[in-house]
Amino acid sequence: MEVGEPMDHLVLEVGLAIALIAAAGLISSKLRFSVIPFYILIGMAVGPHAAQIWHLDFRFIESEPFISFLGRIGVLFLLFYLGLEFSVGRLIKSGKSIVVGGSIYLGINFTLGLLLGFMSGFPIAEVLVIAGITTISSSAIVAKVLVDLKRTANPETEMILGIIMFEDVFLAVYISILSGLVLSDSSSVGGVILSALIALGYMLAVIIVGRKLVPLLNKLLNIRNNELFGLVIFGSLFLVAGFSETIHVAEAIGALLVGLVLAETTHAKRIEHLILPFKDFFGAIFFFSFGLSIDPLSLGGEAVWLALIAVVVTLIGNFVAGMLAGRTAGLSTKASSNIGLTIVSRGEFSIILANMAQAGGLMMIIQPFAAIYVLILAILGPLLTKESKHIYRGINKIFKFEDNKKKPNPKVLKEKPIDNE
Repeated sequence: MEVGEPMDHLVLEVGLAIALIAAAGLISSKLRFSVIPFYILIGMAVGPHAAQIWHLDFRFIESEPFISFLGRIGVLFLLFYLGLEFSVGRLIKSGKSIVVGGSIYLGINFTLGLLLGFMSGFPIAEVLVIAGITTISSSAIVAKVLVDLKRTANPETEMILGIIMFEDVFLAVYISILSGLVLSDSSSVGGVILSALIALGYMLAVIIVGRKLVPLLNKLLNIRNNELFGLVIFGSLFLVAGFSETIHVAEAIGALLVGLVLAETTHAKRIEHLILPFKDFFGAIFFFSFGLSIDPLSLGGEAVWLALIAVVVTLIGNFVAGMLAGRTAGLSTKASSNIGLTIVSRGEFSIILANMAQAGGLMMIIQPFAAIYVLILAILGPLLTKESKHIYRGINKIFKFEDNKKKPNPKVLKEKPIDNE
């Protein structure tokens, strides 16, 4: 084998992956359906189980690690862009509502996950993994859906973002506990508490300090040269995201924090214009790489029924939790229903927990269960979000919701009549 051959194959495989992603995008555009499921499905269609035709290797064995890395970058751009579309000011104003709403959301979904595991007869370790898989939303899918449907200015978006960040604090604690139980049969209570406090303190510090530094950031980012401006923005994004990961805060949340801070600057629109093509390109690769990690040949048997039951439980739990969280914050029933329908997607965090279960030698059913469950909700999530207005109308005919006509909670921004479908 020639020295340059592996790299030549790598470039060819990446080119093939991009061509497949583009084809999936064209099909979804023709069908006028969310593109996310198509990216995931085309990724599932190829992989180690696929064929090699001439020089076109649909197994993606050599390029899979690199494609996976590009996917990680895609998550960073998706969350960074979402932060830019939002603002730290709006987030701070509804801090109390977010804590209450996040607690309601996690409490309901985690409890339902525990009940599902126990009623299915699993041991305690498997039950805890299943509860984690069914509790944590996919921040990448939620981010893309909010941006694609132009809902970043909707009144419920601040609660949705807040819940995502609240979930990350929970995830930092939960993974610390679970890794101790699953991988080493022990867990340090002090270490878990310290990890959670560091994660929470870090996020609050970035938001508060970042906002105080806005005047300074305005001066520092006053760079005329577009190339240098891009390097400064990209460098800041990857440094903060990478550092976040070292203290057990998901790198995607680190990217969201950077976006929230920079959204307060006078350069926000220029940054959005710079990031947009990267967000679309690398975001598409992320969903493809996610599908590439799922082996369709391993999906079947008892895992299918367990996943279907879990999907139904999650849909009900998310809707109820979203309604309670939104109404507690003073949002209308329509905006509250959008919360549960928007963050129903499960993704990268669920797969991480399933991989942990595999590494810990837990029951083999966990992996195919997680794959089927995540795939179904990754498809349903964007669809439910897009059709949320019609879903609400249908449910409203049954339950006859009546919005509170009183003055909204001052902690939540005044709702605007925005409903971009």
